[in-house]
Amino acid sequence: MDDLAQAAGLATLASLRPSPRMPVLFIGHGSPMNAVGDNRWRRGWQALGAEFGHGLPQPQLILCISSHWITRGWWLTGMAAPKTIHDFGGFPQALFDQQYPAPGAPAFAHELSRSVFQPQLQVDEGQWGLDHGTWSVLKPMFPQARIPVVQLSIDYDKAPAEHFALGRLLKPLRERGVLIVGSGNIVHNLAQVRREVPDGQAYDWAVDFDQQVKARVDKGDLAGLRDFQAWGPSARQAQPTHDHYLPLLHAAGAVDPGERVRYLNDSFQLASLSMRSMVWHGA
Repeated sequence: MDDLAQAAGLATLASLRPSPRMPVLFIGHGSPMNAVGDNRWRRGWQALGAEFGHGLPQPQLILCISSHWITRGWWLTGMAAPKTIHDFGGFPQALFDQQYPAPGAPAFAHELSRSVFQPQLQVDEGQWGLDHGTWSVLKPMFPQARIPVVQLSIDYDKAPAEHFALGRLLKPLRERGVLIVGSGNIVHNLAQVRREVPDGQAYDWAVDFDQQVKARVDKGDLAGLRDFQAWGPSARQAQPTHDHYLPLLHAAGAVDPGERVRYLNDSFQLASLSMRSMVWHGA
């Protein structure tokens, strides 16, 4: 009954209008330098962004789950003007100069916090903002930064199944103009990065894990993605800390059975980062 009550609350949020059903995205974001370089990954995000309002419905709001905001409990950004966070080091000044001044949505964040009571979603009114897992992909997709953005944190102490379950709770937001975006990487092992390897080439274990994910997504077995830690040695190498995998579970949880999926940027960067991205929409 609790899940039904929460779903009913999300379906009637006063700050949002009913809308055509929004798609769900999982974006492999890779290196922060993708935000400023003219490469295949950035061009893929730009092309996807151009579809909104031209084939895909225009979002009223973007709810982004980034692998780079790890917290105790789940938190929502609730400030009117979230700051652009440069949560990295050792990169050129041009990357630190990047800003993404999208507005926040405090009323939505507080409504969502009140509507989802298990698990509790707390509202951060000033500590965080938009980290590079969010702005590095949204800026190429929506460069005018006019669509309000709320970021949802990751409670790393919770089991993968709980992240998937939270995604399921958030599903009704798709009928209220909310674009749910998970931002991480299916394969993410920074210790194994090889800068001399051309884009597209990858370790065998990276390819194996990426294909295991794809096989389940192709079959519509999205619940099966929760069990990735039992998939053998390639899983341990592909996701040594799995913070970059959890946004995929949030996104997958918000998808209904039978929805179409298409892939973009389905290759590798630096040998150990899968850039595979997914768009789910329709039945």
